[in-house]
Amino acid sequence: VQLVESGGGWVQPGGPLRLSCSASGAIFFSAKTMGWYRQAPGKQRELVATITRRGTTDYAASVKGRFIISRDNAKNTVYLQMNSLNPEDTAVYYCNDHGVWTGVVVGSWGPGAQVTVSS
Repeated sequence: VQLVESGGGWVQPGGPLRLSCSASGAIFFSAKTMGWYRQAPGKQRELVATITRRGTTDYAASVKGRFIISRDNAKNTVYLQMNSLNPEDTAVYYCNDHGVWTGVVVGSWGPGAQVTVSS
């Protein structure tokens, strides 16, 4: 499975940004719980949001109410709509099969998408 994140960039505080993640070669993509993760400079990678195959979502407390995760199974794509961004959201954002994050599935990570929030 090849994961490619896109849509990152620079945004001013309070602004929005939408990330996309394309999963090519992903067999049974629609059956997988997918997630977005981020790693800020000097910090460990953390979970941001997950979405199950049925569309049930869950969010880290720090982004709840501001971020929205969604998926298009026909396109093997997961999205992350980020609103009301603040400098603490600055990080490299990654998507992956949530099983890779939890360690029950062997997989690799994509290059990620850099998000920089500053004035």
